[in-house]
Amino acid sequence: MAYQIESHRSGAEVVTGDAICKKKSIDLLEELGLPKGLGPSAYGGHSGVWKIKQTVSYAAEVTAFVEKGKLQKITGVKTKELMLWLSVVEVYVPEASPQKVTFKTGTGLSDSFDATAFALGE
Repeated sequence: MAYQIESHRSGAEVVTGDAICKKKSIDLLEELGLPKGLGPSAYGGHSGVWKIKQTVSYAAEVTAFVEKGKLQKITGVKTKELMLWLSVVEVYVPEASPQKVTFKTGTGLSDSFDATAFALGE
């Protein structure tokens, strides 16, 4: 996976710094049609608790391949399930059910939640 990310990095937009990363992540999520509260900017740091009571952790670098309504091959995002930290590898909003957000983990588990749970307090 690291090689795949490195091979695409030259064509990717890479940003650093807290303020610009927060703004860019919100802008990107909005452009993709995903809830703006999915990114680390919602918590002002690298960890937090989504409104669905899931603990989430973000690495210093988060990567993903993006398309409308979907983040794929995500690296750097984990969620705590019982006592285990699981990598989140895909997040998408199904066209047929845009009020839901579905998360897939590296273990093949997936779950869907109400998209309003990931809205920023605007």
